Order: sequence, then C-alpha cells, then structure tokens
Amino acid sequence: MYNGLNLSLGNLSRLSNAKTRSISPENFKGEKGQGGMATEGMGAHCARDLGQKWKISPSVAINAGQTFEIADIEGPGAIQQIWMTPTGNWRTTILRVYYDGEATPSIETPLGDFFGMGWGTYAHLNSLAVCVNPGCAFNCYWEMPFRKRCRVTCENVGPGAIVLYYQVNYTLTELPDDAAYLHAQWRRTNPLRYKQDYTILEGVRGKGHYVGTYLAWGVNNTGWWGEGEIKFFMDGDTEFPTICGTGTEDYFCGSYNFELAGKYQEFSTAYAGLHQVIRPDGLYQSQQRFGMYRWHIMDPIRFEKDLRVTIQALGWRSQGRYLPLQDDIASVGFWYQTEPHAPFPQFPGPDHLEVI
Repeated sequence: MYNGLNLSLGNLSRLSNAKTRSISPENFKGEKGQGGMATEGMGAHCARDLGQKWKISPSVAINAGQTFEIADIEGPGAIQQIWMTPTGNWRTTILRVYYDGEATPSIETPLGDFFGMGWGTYAHLNSLAVCVNPGCAFNCYWEMPFRKRCRVTCENVGPGAIVLYYQVNYTLTELPDDAAYLHAQWRRTNPLRYKQDYTILEGVRGKGHYVGTYLAWGVNNTGWWGEGEIKFFMDGDTEFPTICGTGTEDYFCGSYNFELAGKYQEFSTAYAGLHQVIRPDGLYQSQQRFGMYRWHIMDPIRFEKDLRVTIQALGWRSQGRYLPLQDDIASVGFWYQTEPHAPFPQFPGPDHLEVI
C-alpha cells in the first residue's frame, strides 16, 4: 500500500494513511492539537496586549556550550522538510541527527555547511534538496526515514548565545523494508598537504548510495584551482577507484573554469551549482572562496560494502604543468545506508572549525 513517502507531481494526488506533524517552538513535541498554546517565550513581551495564540514562542535561545534538542520523534516515519534561520556563527552551531536510539549521530556537521553556507555568509541557493533564501532562511528537503525514533540537536560551541527559529515537518507512517537512513559527515583540511588528495568521505561500511557533495573551497594560490579529479572507491577498491571524474568544475556540472566574460559565474540549479563566489576586497579579505554543490538525486552512486570519496586540488604552474595545491577545503558528504554505521571521526573543536 502507498505510504505517503517520496511524493512527486506524478503521485501527489494519491491518498494515504500517513499522518503529518510539525515541530517548532510553538509545538516542541509536534503533538496533535497542541500548537500555539505557549504562554511564555521569546515573543511574550511583543504579545503582551494580545496574550495566548499570538506568536508567544517563535524561537529559542541556545547559550554558549549548550545543546538544544530540536526534535525527538517516535516512529516509524520520516522527516520531510526542515526550515531554520539562525543568528550567530553558522560554523560553530553543530547539527546532529540520531536514529533509532543510536549513541553516535548519523548526521554531524556545522549548521551552515549542511545548508551549503560554509563560509558564514549568505548566498542564494536554489536546488531540489536544499534551498537558502533571503535573509538567511535554510531549507532542507532530504528525506530522513526512521523506524523507531529520531532525535535532532543543535550544539552551540561558539562564545555567545544564538537565536534559532526552526520548523521540522515530518510524517508518521510505515516504512518499506528497503528504506535507508540519511547520513551526512563534515570534514576540513587547511592547508591540504602537497600532493595529497582531499578526503570527502572514508570508512563508510554497509550498503547504500551516495547522494551529494558540498564543498567550501578556499584558494591559497593565485590562478585556477579546479583541474582535480573526484574519485569514488567502492566495495574493495584500493589504489584505483571505480569512478574517476575529469575535473572539479566538470563534477559540479560546469565547464571551463566556471568562467563567463572573464570572471567566475555563479549558478544554482536543481542538482548542481557554484552558488557562492567570495571575491577579494583589496584589503583583509584577500583570498578567493567558493561554495558548490552536486546532488546525485537522479544518479545515486550505489555501493554494497564500503565507500571512500576523494577529490584532488589541482591548478597550473609554468610550462603547462599541473600544480598540486595546498588549499583550505571543507566538505559535507551526504549518503543513505543501512544501520549501524561505522563511527565518524572525532568532531573538531572551534579553532579547527573557524573560517580564517
């Protein structure tokens, strides 16, 4: 029987027995008929002449060092959309998602990077899986199925309090046996060692498929930086991968340096984009920085046992020779897999997270 997951225009008219729920500061548990009941909250003073029902609790404050539980949902079901708008430093607010009572998260990444905003500054991003809209509205449409329980938390590892507005829209429904769990992992290397590939993902164990890459790429040299190839090592590959790309801009569905009329040209499409170009300002902001994404929604990369993903940082030097670069690269890899997942690397502290 149709269960209400994976809706598209082709089946949007089909009815199901799935139940729609939503969590926000106006209904922390997503309970039926319990929204808008707050009498205390960050909007209480503004509604002092109106009282209950009038936007009493639209947001929460998360103090320095505090972890706030955004959602705790009993399944089976699936998160279908998340909207957030945070203040403060997007790199030092850490998003984590735990499925079915697991002790370690399946999603662990700075909030900004999860939504394609790794440099801490706004850029319009318009895609099927993620969109970021003025002024800093983060939207995620990655489906997150869970069978028993799903917990979503935000940890503030920065020095000051932040304010977070959020809404988590989900469905309660039975899941098909082959529904896998969304995972996302953040990494960063600064600087990349000479002649070393950058690792987007490694140590993945289980069956699944890779569905997306976000890169925040900071260039430490002058000149073009995107000749490097992305490589997918799967199911026992060792020295050589099964999938090898032809260049960084090619993998992100662009070509010839992302160049138009003598400059980098931003673009944002359903499945891929160079949505952010931060140009030098002639003073302290001296380095070029880029944000780009590639969603494998129509072409997921399937693996049976294991997966490792790397990309080269490669430019040009004299006499038409390649130059291995030593850039500042951060990434989020997105994939679905069966549980349990292999342990993630230890998450770094604020100094390693910092945009410098």
